[in-house]
Amino acid sequence: MARSKVSGDYSIPQKDLEDLKDTITSQDLPTAINTIKEYLKQQDLVELNIGVAGESGSGKSTFVNAFRGLGDEDKGSAKTGVVETTLEPEVYHHPKYNNVKVWDLPGIGTPNFKADEYLQQVEFERYDFFIIIASDRFRECHTQLAKEIMRMGKKFYFVRSKIDASITAEKRKKNFDLEETLDAIREDCVNGLRKIGIEDPVVFLISGWELGKYDLNLLQDRMEKELPQHKRRVLLLALPNITLEINEKKKKALEENIVRVAFLSACVAAVPIPGLSIAVDLVIVKREIEIYYSTFGLDDPSLQMLCEKSGKSFQQLKSLLKSPLSGGINPASILTLLGAASILIAEDVVELTLSFLPIIGTVVAGGFSYATVYFMLNKALNDLAEDARNVLMAAVGTDV
Repeated sequence: MARSKVSGDYSIPQKDLEDLKDTITSQDLPTAINTIKEYLKQQDLVELNIGVAGESGSGKSTFVNAFRGLGDEDKGSAKTGVVETTLEPEVYHHPKYNNVKVWDLPGIGTPNFKADEYLQQVEFERYDFFIIIASDRFRECHTQLAKEIMRMGKKFYFVRSKIDASITAEKRKKNFDLEETLDAIREDCVNGLRKIGIEDPVVFLISGWELGKYDLNLLQDRMEKELPQHKRRVLLLALPNITLEINEKKKKALEENIVRVAFLSACVAAVPIPGLSIAVDLVIVKREIEIYYSTFGLDDPSLQMLCEKSGKSFQQLKSLLKSPLSGGINPASILTLLGAASILIAEDVVELTLSFLPIIGTVVAGGFSYATVYFMLNKALNDLAEDARNVLMAAVGTDV
């Protein structure tokens, strides 16, 4: 069965469904369930490659780490330092999404820097977009790189890093005003880029140490809009869940996928293998809820990292999880959460009977299965999104 990318509305291609149905019809129950599991995995293999470029000491590596939800000293983090530590492009996989790769690119700004040669050296074609970072003013090397990237048909984003350090320095002045200071820094960067040949530049103010502050939401929104449709979901799920806006966008992205997997459930319901429909529905629901947990950062390792950053205790954050699934994700807890045991039992009996009837029986069986999975996942997603919102507000405050 050929793998195809998810289309814009997250629907599953009809041919894939037909191939899947033909495959599992001739299989026994355990084999058919494994086939479904493998099919679901294949749907999430769309790669996202992000290139991060800038001068030595500009905060490239810290950004690479923060974007993946890591601190500079965490396991798997990119090396940081004032001396250039990256001589070749180094790939850093997202800790939860192996298909998301953030590349720490060699430093720019050397005396003999040439943008076209640099992009050939780092294998320009592999990246979906570039982040061009400066920790002070943008210079000729940044604009050279931007123009060459533009000429070759890719997107880039100017990021002024280390904003936290700039704000700390400005706070020493009398009559300090945060918004005025941020506006002044942004305007200075924009004017500087205009003077060296960039028309209508947009600059995002970012702190690798406090990623949820300043312009992260604006940067995320711009990247999302300019990515191809099938890669937007990958970006949204990979972003660290550190602002309420990102939390809400993650929920919407996951919500869109419920229709896709519920439709898959409906198609499986038409296959007359005893026990297949209920077994597959439990597999689908369990897998999706595991994705919700990981995406919202409600798993224990993510909560532990949030504790270290926020100063809250693990038990404080854990106590905010109201979903019964917080004790473990398994068929029993799923059914307890939703009070759906009777629904699934009825579904199994009805679908097994109806799937042997021509046309009308198949449609009814599919509709029953679709409704069951759709209801269960919507309920679970709403509960876990609310848990994530409460954890986030408790950990970093309400101004995120």
